[in-house]
Amino acid sequence: MPAAHPRGDDRPSTTPRHHALHRPALAGATLSSQSSDSPSTPPSLTEVEAHGVERIPDADRTATPLDLFRLAFGGANTFSTCVLGAFPILFGLSFWQGLAATLLGVLAGALILCPMAVFGPVNGTNNAVSSSAHLGVHGRVVGSFLSLLTAIAFFSISVWSSGDALVGGAHRLFGLERSNLSYVIAYALFAGLVLAVCVYGFRFMLFVNKVAVASATMLFLLGAIAFAGDFDPSYAGAFTDTADAATRSLFWPSFIGAALIVLSNPVSFGAFLGDWSRYIPASTPRRRVIGAAFLSQIATLLPFVFGLTTASIIAAKAPKYVDPAAPDYVGGLLAISPTWYFLPVCLLALIGGMSTGTTSLYGTGLDFSSVFPRLSRVQATVLVGVLSIAFIFIGRFGLDLVQSISTFATMIITCTTPWMVVMMLGFFTRRGWYDPEALQVFNRRQRGGRYWFAHGWNWRGMTAWWVSALLGVLVTNIPGQFVGPLGDLVNGIDISLPLSLVAAAVLYLGLLRIFPEPRAAYGPQGARLARTVEVAVPPITGPGEGVEEGASATLRA
Repeated sequence: MPAAHPRGDDRPSTTPRHHALHRPALAGATLSSQSSDSPSTPPSLTEVEAHGVERIPDADRTATPLDLFRLAFGGANTFSTCVLGAFPILFGLSFWQGLAATLLGVLAGALILCPMAVFGPVNGTNNAVSSSAHLGVHGRVVGSFLSLLTAIAFFSISVWSSGDALVGGAHRLFGLERSNLSYVIAYALFAGLVLAVCVYGFRFMLFVNKVAVASATMLFLLGAIAFAGDFDPSYAGAFTDTADAATRSLFWPSFIGAALIVLSNPVSFGAFLGDWSRYIPASTPRRRVIGAAFLSQIATLLPFVFGLTTASIIAAKAPKYVDPAAPDYVGGLLAISPTWYFLPVCLLALIGGMSTGTTSLYGTGLDFSSVFPRLSRVQATVLVGVLSIAFIFIGRFGLDLVQSISTFATMIITCTTPWMVVMMLGFFTRRGWYDPEALQVFNRRQRGGRYWFAHGWNWRGMTAWWVSALLGVLVTNIPGQFVGPLGDLVNGIDISLPLSLVAAAVLYLGLLRIFPEPRAAYGPQGARLARTVEVAVPPITGPGEGVEEGASATLRA
């Protein structure tokens, strides 16, 4: 594995890849003289994770693609995904039309998402840090900001839906009053448990998701038995042959809108996959890592179809709960559930709230420990957790945000997808080659390096991202929720995702051709689909510059 000098040439390095200065230790622990690349014993579940966003030493990378599958699937095999799965019915689609929209959304989302899994094993850090290579040392904060918004949105969906299900189930089983106090206790319970798991870190989160995957799957399959007698696949929805012309004209906008809401679930993991895959050894075949990410989202058809199926039953038996003006999927599910399934619903809510919440909150806390260097991973996690919990309570009791959260999630995905396109095309043009030391310049509060570009910003990637995201927002059309200024451009059909995808790809590749990047940003094999220019790389200066001189290790595709 060739090494590169931090000043831009390709001279071999004799300095160890990892220095003890950048290997955090637990409070009270003694630094070991053992090499960072020698075999180590995996930490226990109750040991608070020490690693932040610095490159994970090879000896500590003991995760597998199966672990990645468990985390990504476990984070979506939950009650909140069922809520998203109900939207095709809320938009007036029939069961079969809703199933087609769900399949389209899940498959397209899985294909967009899965390449994002490779950055973790290659660079040993999260995806926001890896984005330094394409957006610049300072431009990487875009990924941090997007992950924060995504975490808040999906953490909120998780806590709200799970808390409502728990309170509703307890009301039907034990007569518990459905008061604000009951909801406050339920929300606080979920949020507190999730925050505790995230503080302990990756190993504890992996354990929780191992349990969640198996137990939630069993409860969903049990639900198939509970609702089998009431399910009618011929549910027709609103777009029937007898519907008026105005209603029928809304079919395609509703179909595409439903597919995009479903798609928002897999794409929401784009900023987080590196948080988990960074523990997978770099030598792991990339097809296995990509395959694990892809299959994890295909498996979410289980909760999506559960939500779709039960929503069609609710629409037929208790239509007041699927009124687009004030939908209440959780209330409707409890209304149609047989009494014996109330307890499984409560268990599903508890397990799902833990699983989705941890996968959303963990990565954001991890990343913000680098954005705010005075905070440790634990402190940053607590800070982000407290802010998210405050948003949950304000949104539930102070503002009317619960019903518009799907719009919020869709808008976040519209902005996140172009960022993912820039990342994936950047990986392709760089031939999977990165300089791990240059990626860490921002985290160490240094300056310079291969990815410094223009004062820490790579305006090529930044421009491709923000222009494409803005175009996507302008043409967004979510029936009954949000219509952008150009949302009716194609007869009301939402073209935000394909437009932002194509725009990001064309803009980024075009800018790389017209305005070449420095040759030093690419590996020994040079660029692919891009031109380069010979430019001197500014030396890395700042804290620790003397320690890391000549220690820049690189990875080849």
